[in-house]
Amino acid sequence: MSTQRVPAVDGWFSLDEHPHLIGGRCASCGTYVFPPRAGACPNPECESDELVPTALSRHGRVWSYTENRYAPPPPYKAAEPFEPYALVAVELEKEGIIVLGQAPKGILAPDLRVGMRMQLETDVLFTESNDQGETTEHMIYVWAPAAEVAS
Repeated sequence: MSTQRVPAVDGWFSLDEHPHLIGGRCASCGTYVFPPRAGACPNPECESDELVPTALSRHGRVWSYTENRYAPPPPYKAAEPFEPYALVAVELEKEGIIVLGQAPKGILAPDLRVGMRMQLETDVLFTESNDQGETTEHMIYVWAPAAEVAS
């Protein structure tokens, strides 16, 4: 029996030991974007059309959060049985952009607070198995509470 881990969305994050988001950075003005994309810089004062793939910060602070208590409709695949989860908007430390993601299983809205330090991790969204006993875990990035850094 083997288990393979694959990202639920290709190209948005890494699955290495210290996962990170993959965004874009304008080659001219330095503006960051997430999710990654090609095309023009989103900064209205910049005329560049080159966004370079860039590893983004693994840490940030809660900007806002909410809790989802119902299963999203197809084509989204949720674990069975569905479990409520928190959605967290995190402002990245270095880039200053806000990235939305789920909190890990078991962390709900009462466990979060605005300004709380978070770190990027990965978690299983859903699992599929085939007749040969091979399992595929479809992974997502999640925002987990991080240890506070001493000032």
